[in-house]
Amino acid sequence: MKREDFPILETGIIYFDNAATTLKPKQVIESINDYYYYPANIHRGDYDNAVKISNLYEDTRNIVKEYINAKSSREIVFTSGATDSLNRIAFGYFNYLKEDDEVLLTKSEHASNILPWHELGVNVKYIPLDNNYEVTLDNIRKVVTNKTKVISLAYITNVIGDVRPIKEIIEYAHELGILVVVDAAQAISHLRIDVRNLDVDFLAFSGHKMGGPTGIGVLYAKEKLLINMRPMFFGGGMNVGFTSDGVRIYEDVPWRHEAGTPNIAGVLGLRKAIMYLNDIGLEKIADYELSLKKYAVSSLEKNPNIVIYNPNSTSGIIAFNYRGLSSQELASYLNKYNIAVRSGSHCAKVLSDEIGINNVCRISFCFYNTKEEIDKLVRVLNKLG
Repeated sequence: MKREDFPILETGIIYFDNAATTLKPKQVIESINDYYYYPANIHRGDYDNAVKISNLYEDTRNIVKEYINAKSSREIVFTSGATDSLNRIAFGYFNYLKEDDEVLLTKSEHASNILPWHELGVNVKYIPLDNNYEVTLDNIRKVVTNKTKVISLAYITNVIGDVRPIKEIIEYAHELGILVVVDAAQAISHLRIDVRNLDVDFLAFSGHKMGGPTGIGVLYAKEKLLINMRPMFFGGGMNVGFTSDGVRIYEDVPWRHEAGTPNIAGVLGLRKAIMYLNDIGLEKIADYELSLKKYAVSSLEKNPNIVIYNPNSTSGIIAFNYRGLSSQELASYLNKYNIAVRSGSHCAKVLSDEIGINNVCRISFCFYNTKEEIDKLVRVLNKLG
């Protein structure tokens, strides 16, 4: 599907590391190059090209708004990535939390959704996972107390690949006055996210995991929440004016959260990436990637030396190991056959408490992968036995 738009695939590489970063279609690369051929800063110049780039930048905010069905483009803040967004949410909004206030996470979260909460100095509690290492609403109910203020979860986790019942979790949380943060880094290009239907309070994602460039991300927050979020950076572009004696007047949202010259090329690349995904259709992408996952699991399970840790998850992620080899040794072996997979803890270091092993290999599919590539992977792994 659309393989001709990804030049690196012409080299023969089998790229199964999409959860780390996706390949970039030619259309995205060209949009970035176009900007650098004819650059201008935004919101500052009165000449034609500056106005044109400023308009494209702000229109990208509208494109993001439509992509996630936000109520207003004022709810969209451009950041450097999901990590940046999650840190801003924790330290910019939830800095009012006290030491004994509880934030509920799971041990399968990415480091970006665990470390900021610890740094904030609140009481971090972990929701127990079920036998499939997945989150259930029942297990959330077991650990919620009257001190629980926040539930912060990935929509899809980056190792187990489980798709969380986010809508049901949010409904339950809101009944108790609990706010919900959603890390959508692994979900944003693989399923349709409707923040209004879900009633999401905060959402974070990165451009580079959806065919866009690195160094660009999005922080979504309901406008009433974003207005009360403290900016994390201060400088040009985010202020209306200030005086020498320290009187400061800051811009309205979202611009007060975008100090300095932003990653303009990244925003324009994100614009093209979203347009590209919309052209294919997220529902079509989700169905296709899940079919690849099921095909791969059924093929890999025939080899008794392969251990799959998440055969039942409903995303295009497979966590596995080969008996007798470390995950790094297995990844290096596959690399000899031009097959790219990820090995290690995948920034989910405390997940080992749940699955009983520190490092795994990970296959993660995207719409440009094929069953033929999976067949080659299986043949190469079978050579080990």
